[in-house]
Amino acid sequence: MPIHSLLRLFFLAAIWGASFLFMRMAASSLGPAVLIELRVGFAALTLCVFAVYFNKKLAFLTYKKLFFIIGALNSAIPFLLFAFAAQTINASTLAILNSTTPIWGAIVGIIWSKSTPSKSMILGLLVGLIGVAILVGQNSLTINTATVTAIIASLCASLSYAIASHYTKHAPKLSAFDNAHGSMWAASMLVLPLIFVMPIREMPSQTVMAGVIALGIVCTAVAYILFFRLIDEIGPTSALTVTFLIPLFGIIWGNLILDEEIGPNTLLGALCVIAGTMLVTGFIRIKSLFKRHTL
Repeated sequence: MPIHSLLRLFFLAAIWGASFLFMRMAASSLGPAVLIELRVGFAALTLCVFAVYFNKKLAFLTYKKLFFIIGALNSAIPFLLFAFAAQTINASTLAILNSTTPIWGAIVGIIWSKSTPSKSMILGLLVGLIGVAILVGQNSLTINTATVTAIIASLCASLSYAIASHYTKHAPKLSAFDNAHGSMWAASMLVLPLIFVMPIREMPSQTVMAGVIALGIVCTAVAYILFFRLIDEIGPTSALTVTFLIPLFGIIWGNLILDEEIGPNTLLGALCVIAGTMLVTGFIRIKSLFKRHTL
């Protein structure tokens, strides 16, 4: 993986690591539908401003099928599912469940292309998941019907991300900006009718609204441009490994913003997550490690 792609991967993880905090803050007061309509709406408007500034025209009607499929699979469906789950389970748990996306991505990739994962990829997935488990080893959940439902919703959201990534790789070639811009408008249209079924519950505070704005502009508009570009550069499965790093950054933001303690399990888990990500993305390979050891 080129170094610039690796840096984008870490930057994207930092942005998305914060998104679960913002959803957790706003889901209960706004409700899933209003929260996500604001998220994709702010993202679409932000990308529209960029498009006008850089004189980029969006051929929405020409590629409407593509935009609606990506908008549904990569935004509307997973965002709504995670927002629904955020009413019950905490932000770190959401980030952890989101980290199953590369596993779903590998499974979808095998089915899609009828290929076999490499030994490095398999080892990387295992090491990454062990790292995630270590990172959250001190967390606990009260298992009940609501919790189980939220966990299933989060896992389905991760599966939706994986399917969307592979579809994007094989879909008509558009720029990362056009994919992000078009899919956000499509997602806004798809989510809009749901706000009448799941209306707002209470007026949000200024802090919640500031988080929602950041969620739409930074964690969605900017993040998806980076994500679609990563798919073009390193492929869908490797791009999806950004989710291994999201729990790590979630813990970092928790420490900086909420003064949460970083213990030994955090440091060990971070090493495992980074090592797993490097293996899955091909930044390091098993054969290379053995050759260096032999030499």
